[in-house]
Amino acid sequence: MGGFWKGVAVKLGRLAGRPESRVPVGPPRQIRPPAATSGRRLVYAPQLDGRADPGEIVWTWVTYEDDPGRGKDRPVLVVGREGNVLLGLMLSSQTDHDGERNWLALGNGAWDRQERPSWVRLDRVLKVAENGVRREGAVLDRARFDAVAHALRSGHGWG
Repeated sequence: MGGFWKGVAVKLGRLAGRPESRVPVGPPRQIRPPAATSGRRLVYAPQLDGRADPGEIVWTWVTYEDDPGRGKDRPVLVVGREGNVLLGLMLSSQTDHDGERNWLALGNGAWDRQERPSWVRLDRVLKVAENGVRREGAVLDRARFDAVAHALRSGHGWG
């Protein structure tokens, strides 16, 4: 993150009551449904309180599946929480995901500065330490969150 944006993130974090973290954060751990998701509940609960909540889209480091030593900063939809660990689904603006199995079209939103349409990946659940969130991007509206929740419940074993 460049100097200007880092300064903005630090300032926003302080305004939200978050201390600046200087501890390097590793890549999020990844789990695969459905076994790891049995019994997990999806609840829409965004709150503009400086903490990432289900229904919010945040930015964090996501490793590449084919090369876990590499990755990139990308938007992630928070769909759950286990203490200070967030459960999230990565978003992509790559149009080749349109109509692909395990990808659900979300449309565009404030999480993408270029207002490109996005797709959310349903079959790769990320576990992200709360302090691994680099910035908050947006709150996903209830109707789109409910569509994601329905897809997770019906096709991926979520409770």
